[in-house]
Amino acid sequence: MPVSLPPALERSLGLLRCPTCRTRRLHADRGTLRCPVGHTFDIARHGYAGLLTGTRPTSGDDPAMIQARGRFLSTGAYAPVREVVARLAADAVSERATIVDVGCGTGYYLGGVLDLLPGARGVGLDTSVGALRSAARAHDRAAAVAWDVFRPFPLADGAADVVLNVFAPRNPAEFHRVLRPTGRLIVVRPTGRHLAELRGLVPAMVTIDPAKEQRLHRALAPFFETAVTEQVAYSVTLTRLDALDLVAMTPHARHLSRADLDDDGLLPDRVTVSVLATAYRPR
Repeated sequence: MPVSLPPALERSLGLLRCPTCRTRRLHADRGTLRCPVGHTFDIARHGYAGLLTGTRPTSGDDPAMIQARGRFLSTGAYAPVREVVARLAADAVSERATIVDVGCGTGYYLGGVLDLLPGARGVGLDTSVGALRSAARAHDRAAAVAWDVFRPFPLADGAADVVLNVFAPRNPAEFHRVLRPTGRLIVVRPTGRHLAELRGLVPAMVTIDPAKEQRLHRALAPFFETAVTEQVAYSVTLTRLDALDLVAMTPHARHLSRADLDDDGLLPDRVTVSVLATAYRPR
């Protein structure tokens, strides 16, 4: 039996473009999305659109990482970060804005923006099937689309009022193309203090490159200028299970086994959350 078109996907269908043709619109056709020349893409039974063609990237979060992220985010430990992202978005646009979250993960941050903008619609892009299943359920106005951030996005030029990029890879040229001239790009990234207590105790945790900010500036400068930057820094109390999930939800988990974390003294009971959130305007 064909999968019905999810309401959130129907709401955002006009933004999508055939990833093969690049310019042609997509329409719903018996449980699929189809362009006028016949390129066809599945709508998964979990509610997301599978527009990704060719070889699937290997860098997407695996199911264990997604489950750990869902549990950890449900504790509210990153709620202040979510609130800043939502406020920066809401300050820049009207209530009926279009929000695109690139590398959306479970849809946690996109959902926060949509909560603050009651007339807005959202589209989340991610490569991870597990993430997309969660993102498709994250908010009743958030559509989820399987896509690789490093390829040209399957979105119309100037489709978005806000592009979110929270702890995710970046594609500055595509951010610029899909943003309206009056839009905003919101980028959230860790500072050197982020999770420092955890990184200090778990040697396999990847360190944060001190040149990260300079590299970000060089990548974005041809396309964007800074409108406002806010630092979000606070301390979070962790249970042991919270700490295990915090490790497991990140790419660092690939460098660790559960045995590496069996020592009770290895995991801290408090960590520092420290990030920078910047709203950029297109040049």
